[in-house]
Amino acid sequence: MRRAYGFILSILFFLISCQPQPTQTITIIDGDQIHQFITPESVPATLMAKAGMPLKTDDVILLNGQAVAPNQAMSTAQSYTLQVRHVAAITVNGRMIQTAALTVGEALSQAGVKLYASDQINPAIQTVISGPLKVTDISSHAVTVMADGKPLQIRTTAATVGGALAEAGIPLLGLDSSQPAEDDALPSNGQIQLTNISEAILLSEKSIPFKTDYQQSANIDLDQQQILQAGQAGLSVSRVRIIYQDGKEVSRQTESETVVRPPQDQIIGYGTKVVIHTATVNGVQIQYWRAIQMYATSYSPCRSDPHQCYYGTKSGLPVQKGMIAVSPTMYSQYVGQRMYVTGYGFATIGDLCQGCVGKPEPWIDLAYSDNDYVAWGDVVTVYFLAPAPANIPPIN
Repeated sequence: MRRAYGFILSILFFLISCQPQPTQTITIIDGDQIHQFITPESVPATLMAKAGMPLKTDDVILLNGQAVAPNQAMSTAQSYTLQVRHVAAITVNGRMIQTAALTVGEALSQAGVKLYASDQINPAIQTVISGPLKVTDISSHAVTVMADGKPLQIRTTAATVGGALAEAGIPLLGLDSSQPAEDDALPSNGQIQLTNISEAILLSEKSIPFKTDYQQSANIDLDQQQILQAGQAGLSVSRVRIIYQDGKEVSRQTESETVVRPPQDQIIGYGTKVVIHTATVNGVQIQYWRAIQMYATSYSPCRSDPHQCYYGTKSGLPVQKGMIAVSPTMYSQYVGQRMYVTGYGFATIGDLCQGCVGKPEPWIDLAYSDNDYVAWGDVVTVYFLAPAPANIPPIN
């Protein structure tokens, strides 16, 4: 019985050992070399040795792009693609790194170097590592740019403020300025303040007033006025330069002013033509050559001071009704002129009125005796009676 059982086991072992072992297609990529063969072997290190490419310390094997243990059998499959990455020494800014990474970027990442899109890596991060390599990494710096009151975060490898702004796509244009200045080195605090400066030219119109000239005219009645030439305002145009900082006006300067239309003076003719008029005033018919409105007051010899009476006048005539006082200027020009005052009657200019000097309108002081005094304080019409003098002065 035992012999029969042993015989059966021997037969089974023989049958199993005679079964064909599973095989798979292996592709090994080592740089530019590609090896492909069929084998039942599934341990990567053994496969590399059979291919004549024994692994070195720290070499990395990738199975279909994923790293695998060199001495661990792979799961059963019909085909495998193994890629060998040999350790290479790269120098990054003087720092030696042993790496089996495929590219520069991968090597830097594995070495703990944080990369930014604005960093300057030479050679480029996609460069394949095929041997010892010298890498220069110019890391970018974080900078905050304040523009229009809003912060903009950028990274730059530029050495100056102007270079950093240009890299960020916000270069200084025209009159724009920055703090620090464009040519200064990047500030240690990473803060750059932009000031947008713009200017505008404004053309401003201004009216130029005309002057008024007076001319005597023998064709116009005495004391009448007539416009001989109408006045016209002129026009000037000013060129004004306005400066804005961040949209706010900070200065305004007039650069030039040009008169595009000069003013035309107004000319008014005042009449010197004497015309004798006839009128009935207070029931009395008179002939006069001038009639004006004057403010009338009155006085008498002792009215101002009963203890000091004045009976005489500048002309020597007595102070009584029919005598009128005027300002010194008018007296010198019209002394002896016969007048007719509405409500007062006929009168002659014969005395000085010191209180009339500097008044805003023509003023006369009507004389009375103390016993027939009448108080005045009103505007009256005063007629200059004919005949008219040869030279007629103006009324002051």
